[in-house]
Amino acid sequence: MTSLYHPRVSLTGKRVVVTGGAGFIGTTLARRLVDANQVVAIDNLHRDALSGTELASHPNFQLVEGDVLDLERLTEVVSGCTHIIHAAGIAGVDTVLRSPVRTMRVNVIGTYNVLEAAVATIDTVERLVEFSTSEVFGQHAFNVQEGHVTSIGSVGEARWTYAVSKLAGEHMSHAYHAELGIPSVSVRPFNIYGPGQIGGGAIRAFIEAALGGHDLEIHGDGAQIRAWCYVDDMVEALLLALEHPRAVGESFNVGNARSAVTIYDLATRIKRLTSCPGEIRFVPLDYTDVELRIPNIQKARALLGFEAQVELDEGLERTIAWYRARLGSPA
Repeated sequence: MTSLYHPRVSLTGKRVVVTGGAGFIGTTLARRLVDANQVVAIDNLHRDALSGTELASHPNFQLVEGDVLDLERLTEVVSGCTHIIHAAGIAGVDTVLRSPVRTMRVNVIGTYNVLEAAVATIDTVERLVEFSTSEVFGQHAFNVQEGHVTSIGSVGEARWTYAVSKLAGEHMSHAYHAELGIPSVSVRPFNIYGPGQIGGGAIRAFIEAALGGHDLEIHGDGAQIRAWCYVDDMVEALLLALEHPRAVGESFNVGNARSAVTIYDLATRIKRLTSCPGEIRFVPLDYTDVELRIPNIQKARALLGFEAQVELDEGLERTIAWYRARLGSPA
């Protein structure tokens, strides 16, 4: 396939608004942008990866405490900006299962509000990137491409309210581009991890248990397969989506198929890398899970020049080092 890669023009002198900007991916992205741009993070601080970091005091960085459900406030913050990254949303299986209504409300109405705020400042906005999810491919997603059929689980299964809400947001983003000219891009992250990760997730749970000398608990039989993508690679994909003209109007898988392992393999790697004395234990799985999730990133490679660089063990070592420092665990 012929590459459509165009040399990236780095963002400089822009005004960038990041919803969910105090979160894991938002703060990692802001660090890459803040020296050369004005970065405004709007966040309700439900998941705060920002406090206590050097980013919080950077002269080019501003935190606005607010919620994407507040359209008036959001429109004020976005006014006059050049780039919008919509990273705010409800995520995490436990959170989704506890509150499917809140999940749908925040993810659907929140995305609608961001798009409406972009319309209100359409004269200045150059790019809007919104987060979809790999879960739009359902329980079994092997080598999936963006054009493959999105297959959500059965109605009434709370797990799928997240995927449905994200897919709705993706459809809205494409509609606002086609009908109203919003220069939008959708990204579908596949299992992002790394330093600064807060909230749920298997990698965080395994590392914290291992550093505490506890057993590592696997939900189910551990045969579930995930392809893990290090956060710096995710941020690189976001920068490409923000800057390349061919990104507009498209959806992109973002992940690292080379880092596909079973959950059991992931636990054994973390146990080895941390020298954890605990055991690996299996506990009952009491919710519908994704059995297989591996992306095909050929489109992002061809149109954007994206390629994940950080392999799994290297990424785990960096992530373990961050948690070790944060938790004050011995090396």
